[in-house]
Order: sequence, then C-alpha cells, then structure tokens
Amino acid sequence: MTTLADLTASFDVEPGYLDWARFGPLSRTVREEAMADLELLGSGRESGIGLVSGRVDEARAAIAGLLRVDPAEVALQPSTTHGLAQAVYGVTGGVVASPLEFPSIPVTIARAATALGRIVPQWIAPEHRFVTPEAVAETIDESTSAVAVSLVDFRTGYRADLAGIREVIGDDRLLIVDATQAVGVVDAEWTAADVVAAHGYKWLRAGRGTGFAWYGRRARVALDPVLSGTTGTDADDLPYDVVPVPAPAPDARAFTVSRPDPLAAARLASAVGEVASAGIAEIEAAVAERAGRIIEIADAHGIEVVTPRDPARRAGIVALDPGARHVGALGAALANAGVTATARSGYVRVSPHVATDDETLRMLDDACAVFVQTRVG
Repeated sequence: MTTLADLTASFDVEPGYLDWARFGPLSRTVREEAMADLELLGSGRESGIGLVSGRVDEARAAIAGLLRVDPAEVALQPSTTHGLAQAVYGVTGGVVASPLEFPSIPVTIARAATALGRIVPQWIAPEHRFVTPEAVAETIDESTSAVAVSLVDFRTGYRADLAGIREVIGDDRLLIVDATQAVGVVDAEWTAADVVAAHGYKWLRAGRGTGFAWYGRRARVALDPVLSGTTGTDADDLPYDVVPVPAPAPDARAFTVSRPDPLAAARLASAVGEVASAGIAEIEAAVAERAGRIIEIADAHGIEVVTPRDPARRAGIVALDPGARHVGALGAALANAGVTATARSGYVRVSPHVATDDETLRMLDDACAVFVQTRVG
C-alpha cells in the first residue's frame, strides 16, 4: 500500500525542478519495473514473454480504475494525439474547439477536415481566453457534433468546467477531452466526457509511449472507427486470410491500430498503480497547496499570475506573466538559480508536484527577487 508520504519519497529529482507540465522524470518504481521486464524479454522464455505481454491488460485495468470506467472501454495508444485522432477522424459534422488549444486538438481537427471532409471546424473566437461553458454556448449551432477541449490548459493551467460544458451541449453531442495536463493530479468526473485521451509522461511519471484513451458508450455509437487497424476488429485474433474483414470491435479495441508496446504498458501500469494507491484526491490537494504557495511567491514580488485564483479552476500549472519584454529575463533568473521551468507563449510556466519541497520554493522565491531587482535596475 502506497501512502502519499511513500509516493512523495519515491521522487528522485533534485531541488529546483518545477517543470512537471513538460516532463515528469520517471518514478523509481517505473524504472525498476521496466528493467525487470527488459530482462524477462531477454531470456527467450515463453513464460517471461507472456508475463510482459500481460502488462497490457494490467495497464488498461489500472487506467479504468483511475477513471472509474469499464476496462473494455479503454485502449492504450502511443500518445494523447493518437487517442484524440481516433475520435476526431470518426466524427461527422461540426467540431467546436479553441485555436489556442495545444496543437493536438486544432492540428488534428484541421487535418481531419482537409483529408476527409467529414467535419467542419468551428473555432471559438480568440477573445475567449478560456474554454468556458459560455464560450462553447456562443459557438455551437445545429450542425455541431462534438466539442474538443483540454481539461487543463497547457499555457495557463485553467481547468475547464466539464460538467458545465456537458450541460451546454446536451447529450446529443460528444465531449472529447485532452487530459494530459490533468491525469494523475486531478480528481475529475471523467464520465461527463465521452472521450478522454491522455499520456503518462508528465504527471504520472511513466515516460513516453504511455498514451491511452477512454471511449464511452456515446462515443462508440457515434464514432466511425476510421483509423482502425489489425487489432480493431471483433475477431478473437488477427484477421488472417479473412474476406470480408470482420466488423469493428464493439468496445475500445475498434479505435486501435496495432498491438501496444508491452514495455510502455508496464511503465504505465506501475505509475498508475502508485497514484491510485496514494489516492488521487490526496495528490490533488497536495499539488494545489504547492501551486497556491507559488502564486503567493509571485504576488509577493509583483509578478502577474495568469492562472485562475480559484482552486476549483486550476490544477498544477501556474503561469506567470512578467511582461512581454521580460519573459526571457525571468526565465534566465530561474535558470541561474537552478530552477527548471518552461517559457511558453509569452508566459513562464511553473508546475509543482507532490514532492516539490521548501528548498525548491525558496529557490523560486530567490530567483523572483533577483528578477525584480534586475528589472527595476
């Protein structure tokens, strides 16, 4: 049984790391499990190969537990974008999204519209800084079939109101969610959505290649499995020498192209297991507390915070706006102080995790003080 204290102790990062929204250094457990599975695959024993292959179902079950859904509705994907593409390419009609979203949403929508002509992008007006229920209500019309949104905005840390968006769009439209900046640190009501796609290489600390997606009942009925591959049929095995090709699978397998990497699945299963055991609500509270302290540090130095103040409308990202001319200076001050953060779209993005300690926050405080002194001077 992993407690929050156990989870915190499992972090090996050096003080100053505040960039979990960009990359989560791998968990110690994930590294150990990955090494063990590599050895099993090197033995040539059928038992070892079979054991590692079983990690795929283990990962799907772990994700299903985290999202509180049926494992049959979960598919492992190489990335968030792969999971989103399965949904976006399968839609027919208008798709509402903000052009300010992470490119996994607008680029995929644009490519699907050009390639197939099945969908029509319906862009939320740029003056809407956040994808709120009100912004969605202003954009949808009778042709709208789906809304695509990030639960947590990659630039600002704004946390979307999924329940509010669902109320606006009703039950006849799909809600497609990019949860990469949320999964592992946000205890959301995931079933307000119809598709949830995410990746484990940030907050879950599972490394690249650990994407997954949940396709709910409405999604499986409404979406055409356009990108379905060899694993996407209702056959018990690969459809060898079969014409016509079997029908799409009735569950999430329909939205897969090929067999997933069992080593990536092993990393994902281990990482999700740690999070689930420690308690997602406890993790969310710990991350929120640290994000709140970062906001206090910024306020003390007169640095504008773009991220919403309301804890219910933010997650682990705190976006600082030192002014367009000073982004580089703030980034340099942080780097010189040993603080790792990301400059993104005119902001400096700072993202703590449960193991972010007092020393790291002191380093951030000192760097902000140096920046302000330099700016004034």
